[in-house]
Amino acid sequence: MGKYGELIELLRKNGLATPQTLHEPDLASRWWLELAHDGDYVDAILGQSADDGIMRRIGLPLSPQLAIRSQAAIGGTVLAARLALQRGIACNSAGGSHHAASAHGAGYCVFNDVAVAARVLQAMGLAMNMLVIDLDVHQGDGTAEIFRGDGAVYTFSMHCEDNFPVRKQPGDRDVGLPIGLGDEHYLDILDGHLTALLSELRPELVFYNAGVDPHQDDRLGKLCLSDDGLARREDMVIRACVERGVPIACVLGGGYDHDAGQLAGRHGLLYAAADRCYRALT
Repeated sequence: MGKYGELIELLRKNGLATPQTLHEPDLASRWWLELAHDGDYVDAILGQSADDGIMRRIGLPLSPQLAIRSQAAIGGTVLAARLALQRGIACNSAGGSHHAASAHGAGYCVFNDVAVAARVLQAMGLAMNMLVIDLDVHQGDGTAEIFRGDGAVYTFSMHCEDNFPVRKQPGDRDVGLPIGLGDEHYLDILDGHLTALLSELRPELVFYNAGVDPHQDDRLGKLCLSDDGLARREDMVIRACVERGVPIACVLGGGYDHDAGQLAGRHGLLYAAADRCYRALT
């Protein structure tokens, strides 16, 4: 959890989080949450009545602070999406809770911020056809479940196949990678899928889950990307969208290291790439 504060401090130090560029979101409302989640589940979390089984699946203790933090993260993704539609690129400094499904949370994910944000944009008439690019090392099973059969939101997950969750949920395009895959092969595979998806789908908005757990030093990753590989990945995804005029909203995703500073540095690569591309836009 310490990575979030460390990341903001890093962004401030690097001039990427200033009064002009740092925006504070509103908390996600109940009606927003119920656009993607079952009402009984929303009540259990917000009303602090979730039982041990629900919380054991999430892996976090129930508390008012957990509910508020989850609502704030979703508010951040909604705000990032709206800013991206206006300006081309925006990044949340949290989010990426892709294991949360319609009726339950899982894997440290309470509510699915990208799914809620996509539904909010649709409800507001701001965007209809969207693409989720999920490069967290773990499959985006909750996102896949929520949007299964949905013709407007297309889910693409590229992840380590032999990793959590054990039971994958079929999305629109799932690419399971072998343990130990490194920079060059990873980026070659990604480049091919990015080109095809953006050309075929022509989405109004891309949500990008930029989990850094494919890093070679991540405790839970099982892939072998270097710092340079992660930086090239972020640049590849953002640049592919910018060059096609597709707005992109980025969320933090996973990353697991005992050193929060190291972890913040890996996440910081996303914001550096977004800043470079944003400057090129303007």
